[in-house]
Amino acid sequence: MREVTANSPGPIGPRIVKIIREHLDVEAERVTPDARLIEDLGADSLGLIELVMAAEEEFGIEVPDADAERILTVRDAIDYVRVRVGDPSRSAIRPRE
Repeated sequence: MREVTANSPGPIGPRIVKIIREHLDVEAERVTPDARLIEDLGADSLGLIELVMAAEEEFGIEVPDADAERILTVRDAIDYVRVRVGDPSRSAIRPRE
């Protein structure tokens, strides 16, 4: 698996990775695009809430609970934020309208 780094496309990826690393206290090499937040990175329900709140603050967005439940991987988180902030590159998960 390819690691998500500061060289990832667009400025959103590295910022999401930083949030995940800080809030879940995981090593950079574990934060890959396909890493699952719960199963691979060890997030619990409180950790997921903290990730969402940190992303909301970092990017000035609101993430409804129904959308947050659909964000399962690092790639999902990056794609979701890209859509919310108007950077549609490689967006897969669309926020609910």
